[in-house]
Amino acid sequence: MGKLLPVIIAVVGLLVGGAAGFFLRPAPSTDPAAEHGAEQGADTAHDGDAAHGGDAGHADGHDGATDPTRDFVKLNNQFVIPVVRNGRVGSLVVMSLSVEMTGTGGTELVFKHEPKLRDVFLQVMFDHANAGGFDGAFTESGNMTMLRRALVEVAQKVLGPDVRDILITDIVRQDA
Repeated sequence: MGKLLPVIIAVVGLLVGGAAGFFLRPAPSTDPAAEHGAEQGADTAHDGDAAHGGDAGHADGHDGATDPTRDFVKLNNQFVIPVVRNGRVGSLVVMSLSVEMTGTGGTELVFKHEPKLRDVFLQVMFDHANAGGFDGAFTESGNMTMLRRALVEVAQKVLGPDVRDILITDIVRQDA
């Protein structure tokens, strides 16, 4: 009986956990736009973090989550930007970006032009680093707004006017 008791407790625990998971699962959605947003991933949504200036939505009052004519396209790889001080790499900044596109078919357009897009994004980020944009309080609202505007400008040159915004989904600076 002493060896059987842990097995019984484990089986009861599994059953109770499974039942709790079954009854506490989220309700199924019948809204196709909600399913589309869930497929895009939670890391591409504005959440009011410091990199977005604490603004959970856009200046026009739309948050993009309820608009089915927008695509949020997360670029596959992170960007690594060296910050040079006195002729040496003083720190590295690692960023993840997403492109917000209006209209449909934006995902294919972004991935088709991704090499050129990555090149112009890196050039903007290198210029930002060389101008001191990643020094000190680099996530300050003014710095991030300036960087995002420059990224939107070059993205629109590559992809056209369907580029609505560039989302900085992750940013980290590692000092040497």
